[in-house]
Amino acid sequence: MGYQSVFAPGLYKGRVMVVTGGGSGIGRCTAHELAALGAHVVLVGRKPEKLEAVAAEVAEDGGTASWHACDIRQEGAVREMVAGIVAAQGRIDGLVNNAGGQYMTPLEAISAKGWEAVVNTNLTGGFLVARECFLQSMTRHGGAIVNIVADMWGSMPGMGHSGAARAGMVSFTETAAVEWAGRGVRVNAVAPGYIASSGMDRYPPEMAPVVREMGNTVPMGRFGLEAEVSAGIVFLLSPAASFITGSTLRIDGARPQTRMGWPMRKPDEKVRQRDAVKPFDGFHRAQIPKVLS
Repeated sequence: MGYQSVFAPGLYKGRVMVVTGGGSGIGRCTAHELAALGAHVVLVGRKPEKLEAVAAEVAEDGGTASWHACDIRQEGAVREMVAGIVAAQGRIDGLVNNAGGQYMTPLEAISAKGWEAVVNTNLTGGFLVARECFLQSMTRHGGAIVNIVADMWGSMPGMGHSGAARAGMVSFTETAAVEWAGRGVRVNAVAPGYIASSGMDRYPPEMAPVVREMGNTVPMGRFGLEAEVSAGIVFLLSPAASFITGSTLRIDGARPQTRMGWPMRKPDEKVRQRDAVKPFDGFHRAQIPKVLS
């Protein structure tokens, strides 16, 4: 069984799609869906073994993928990586700017080095990859970029460095949408909420009870799935989103609207099976995070 995408077969046939952070989590899932829809997917990340493993999965499922190891925080490395992709594939049609990372700590405990590491990964790196894809390929034939941010509405206590970087990426998305529209390039963002993804297993063991409880703070009463995020990304890359640019699509089950004092009536199991809200999991290789299993 392959990826069960809701989009038309062959939607991205002949297109080249770059996915940063493609070795795990949402990036891995998105790479699989794009490949299942006919795209040649280029996986980018820092760890070759993870990229190679996902490329092998894609090939086993009948798709095509290649990979480039790169630290997106390094300007020269990003420039060379994008040049390598263009040389090998001829062009870049879409970019999923998904690479990122953070760690939990209060503001007063964040060092300048720690702050810069998170901001460079979640903001500067994304800017560099987008800029080079635009300059080296998209400026000639257009394209679409989707920047992955986070649920930072109402701030991110405990991860202030990440919240600042993600908010910056939303602003970058809006600015790039204006500046690059004249070259036929659309730039949008997707903001995942609490998603059951492998990233949950990177938090310290003592955070496990907190992580498991997070789904109960969502009005829809559950965690989101990687495929539900991927579907939003694939839509924004598609021709159906041809008049959408500068927007941020939240995929979070209304989590930011949760209010103290308002009784949250979460759907029971019967309601959760209704078509409008039933969890969508088209990713045939999805793995439940260990912390939730």
